[in-house]
Amino acid sequence: MPFSWLVTGCSRGIGLELTRQLVSKANNIVIATCRNPDEATDLHALKAEAQGQLHILKLDMASTESIDAILQPVQEILGTGGLDFLLNNAAMNAGMDTAFSFKVDDLMQTMMLNVAGPGHLAEVLLPLLENGRQRVIMNMSTGLASIGLNYGEKCATYSISKVALNMLTYKQSKAKSNFTVICMDPGWVKTEMGGPGAMLEPRESVDGIIRVLRSVTPADSGKFFRFDGNVLPW
Repeated sequence: MPFSWLVTGCSRGIGLELTRQLVSKANNIVIATCRNPDEATDLHALKAEAQGQLHILKLDMASTESIDAILQPVQEILGTGGLDFLLNNAAMNAGMDTAFSFKVDDLMQTMMLNVAGPGHLAEVLLPLLENGRQRVIMNMSTGLASIGLNYGEKCATYSISKVALNMLTYKQSKAKSNFTVICMDPGWVKTEMGGPGAMLEPRESVDGIIRVLRSVTPADSGKFFRFDGNVLPW
């Protein structure tokens, strides 16, 4: 029986590569979501080759109405089956601001997309996750959210939002002891967000992320993983 995955932010970058690698395995059903599916040409190209494994749905993670509306089409795709993996990947980065130069509007928008959206999506999809065999939620974080790694003043808004996402992960793990809820640092990846100077190709990061996701158990719930399987300090 195939495993079912729902991935957010799939039109580009890490989300697109997650979709690419997941549909390359015959035992996966992938629901790839993005804000503007009509413009996601690379995603549709994957669907044309996926032999029915890939489904594309519209989802704006900054809109509670859009998140609320996703349950019914996901249920229709999965039928009587549950959702095994929820990968909260979609995010925004306000840039290289600091604790004394951020914009309040940017912070509020970032918190909605990076924290409230993933939290609400997990709430909406909870019945399907409860019915899944794996019950894994991955919240995509960043090394910048680790105080222990001491990355300094840069990207204050983004870092603050991801620290909050890490706490959401911890709270979710404590609320559902039969789930595996983790946060993930994908590394510094060559994407539109990561920039051309990043250290990792999307393929390298995603290969590691998927290996971690396939190996974690409820005993790992609440942990902060790096793509290579190492556990990061808070």
